[in-house]
Amino acid sequence: MALLEVERISCTYGDSSALHDFSFEVVQGEIAALLGPSGGGKTTALRAILGFEPILKGEIRIAGEVMSRPGFNVPPERRPVGMVFQDRALFPHLTVEQNIAIGIRREPKADQDRVVRNLLEIVGLEHCISRFPHELSGGQQERVALARALAPQPRLLLLDEPFASLDIDLRERLSFEVRNILKETGSTAVVVTHYQDEAFAMGDQVGIIEDGTILQWDTPFNIYHRPVSRQVASLVGRGVFIEGVLREAGTFDTEIGRIRDEHHDYPHPPGTRMDILLRPDDVLIDPEGKISATVIEKAFKGDDTLYTLRLPSGTRLLALASSHRDLEVGEEAQLGFDLEHLVAFSRSSGI
Repeated sequence: MALLEVERISCTYGDSSALHDFSFEVVQGEIAALLGPSGGGKTTALRAILGFEPILKGEIRIAGEVMSRPGFNVPPERRPVGMVFQDRALFPHLTVEQNIAIGIRREPKADQDRVVRNLLEIVGLEHCISRFPHELSGGQQERVALARALAPQPRLLLLDEPFASLDIDLRERLSFEVRNILKETGSTAVVVTHYQDEAFAMGDQVGIIEDGTILQWDTPFNIYHRPVSRQVASLVGRGVFIEGVLREAGTFDTEIGRIRDEHHDYPHPPGTRMDILLRPDDVLIDPEGKISATVIEKAFKGDDTLYTLRLPSGTRLLALASSHRDLEVGEEAQLGFDLEHLVAFSRSSGI
């Protein structure tokens, strides 16, 4: 059963439309990620769920109870929703223990102590109970903010760009840690981010948002390997489109040879010109490969290297390869291809 239901809502931000015909659901105990560029409507969606933005059309329900509809808005303080803000908003003059307990301060002191100590154990900060926020690292502050949001046991937890101020390595590690904490506590959550790795690491379901509309709502695997449109394919991950011509039964003629898609049917007649998406992990640098290309750029990333390669025709490809082998710019490379998850769109229709 869906705990959160956002049904075809529309709302404005200033004089412009921020969300239109915007819908998604989050099942009890699952984590959803809203992924998209800045200004796409992600934060407006969170504000609408919180009750800070009225909606002009549609309906928002939590646990079956209407929270928002046109002309009706349950105040934010009466919604069973917790929030982790982008800046964490910890009180600098309060200790970790006091920050976490702020939302349950009307409970008996014994109950407060029990909740705080349980959450500190879950987030791994028992030793920080008496510290102040300025005495904590960014990652520790993030875990305190999460514990504080969880303390009142909200039905739904919202996280707005929670790791935006952290460095990349810490952000990646915290994505997994916070997901594990949310799963351990049985929380239902929506996280907003414009970082793809963060959305994929945390979300059971991911919504791709642009211009106030959800373009695709799906699992991270399907978002990456089975985008429903060229627009989604371009927004998620890296890749290059090459031209192909559709033949019978999902076979394509391309400049890298004849390739076949055994997993999809294409509703186009033979001879249709197609754009075929090749991700960096589809392109293999293989000494036994039959296609030659020239290395024109390289980006060393430690575990692997991202190469930009140019085919004799001038077409550019991207290849992600182990950094154990180091190719130089200008060097010739032989290529193979692993095209198990082929993505192709008609050049005329875009789908």
